[in-house]
Amino acid sequence: MYQMKSVLKFILVGLTSLLFVFCSSFISEEEEQQIITPIVVNPTSGPASNFDLKTWNLSIPDNNGSGVAKTITVLALNQNYQNDKYFYSADDQGMVFKCFVDGFKTSANTSYTRTELREMLRGTNTGINTQGVNKNNWVFGSAPIADKNAAAGFDGEMNATVAVNYVTITGSSSQVGRVIIGQIHANDDEPVRLYYRKLPTNELGSIYIAHEPRDGFGSEQWYDMIGSRSNSASNPTDGIALDEKFSYKIKTVNNILTVTISRPEKPDVVKEVDMTNSGYDVGGQYMYFKAGVYNQNNSGNASDYVQATFYKLEKSHTTN
Repeated sequence: MYQMKSVLKFILVGLTSLLFVFCSSFISEEEEQQIITPIVVNPTSGPASNFDLKTWNLSIPDNNGSGVAKTITVLALNQNYQNDKYFYSADDQGMVFKCFVDGFKTSANTSYTRTELREMLRGTNTGINTQGVNKNNWVFGSAPIADKNAAAGFDGEMNATVAVNYVTITGSSSQVGRVIIGQIHANDDEPVRLYYRKLPTNELGSIYIAHEPRDGFGSEQWYDMIGSRSNSASNPTDGIALDEKFSYKIKTVNNILTVTISRPEKPDVVKEVDMTNSGYDVGGQYMYFKAGVYNQNNSGNASDYVQATFYKLEKSHTTN
């Protein structure tokens, strides 16, 4: 009986080997390599495992206990933090930001919810204040020398590759479908806000920016880059669809702001804004980048939302 089992086992092993050889003849070299070394995607890892977030914190529209939005510190963010409702890794390891119409805001004076990164050049050194001309923030190259020396750097460039996955479809005609995906924030104002907007009746979305001079230095300035920001805009012929990847660059040199939108096999779309008379080159004005989704709709259904996935997020500054 034992001998019979051994013979059967020998025959079975032989047949298995022949079957493998036979099947292998139909497998290409590329497929064979994939079998030997499969690509493993681990979406359970937080975004900090795929992106350099060592100088960012995160705001999410949850209650921090005091009735305002919760801040995820630089330290916590880089300890594999993710939140399956607002901020997490996609299956392709993109960094997903999601923000509903309903939620807690960063302050009583803020009208809209956000899931957004805030640049924190101090990193985990909490001995440096978050606000002020100090080593947590940067200034324009046109700022006074004393401020340039006191800040963490001057001028800046932020580069991102992103796909907007969803925008609001309910709410007032002046708010539906719009979201801010990148900005420079100063003490109280925003030198630039970068918008994506797709109206419910359109297949493609538009890109535009806003430049906000400081109080007393003029009115807010709006610039269409792709399509129109109009509440009744027709479908932009060269617009950007939901889930379509594109790149943006926000750059400052002294008082010149340049925003660039890049897409494969299409010419770059560039807008330059002269900020000489906008009031940011005086002492005491400090800057920081923001990236993510800043929902610009507070009139839609509570469960309506915006969502974007970032595939690249890098920034740099000039240092003394």
